[in-house]
Amino acid sequence: MARVTVEDCVDKVPNRFELVLLAGHRARAMSAGAELTVDRDNDKNPVVALREIADRTIMPEDLREELIGSMQSRVETEEPEVEQMQLLMSGEAAGEVKDTFGAAEGGGERMSEEDLLRAIQSQIDSPQQKSADADDMDGED
Repeated sequence: MARVTVEDCVDKVPNRFELVLLAGHRARAMSAGAELTVDRDNDKNPVVALREIADRTIMPEDLREELIGSMQSRVETEEPEVEQMQLLMSGEAAGEVKDTFGAAEGGGERMSEEDLLRAIQSQIDSPQQKSADADDMDGED
């Protein structure tokens, strides 16, 4: 059983405090069932985690990303396009949706379920037809 010291790991992770965070995160992952990359040799999880870092079987950059991901309470999402937001705010998009499904803009008529299904199906089919037409044009060259 080889003894691992902090000095063995400091050249891989220069900040000792970060080393402790990364090794602790890896040790918790091991206790949750993560696969070991070095032999256990009857050592406890924190020692095995330090040995993995020292032997470079686990990359500190990968551990850092996992640690940051585990600490995030919100996932960053892409913000909507400015034009889309302006459309939504101005109400133009609502008029477009009414026109798409065949209702008069100011009328507010109700569609039967069959008419609605046909309108949705035609909207689904039309982009596919456009892309198929574009593919046909590409093949003609």
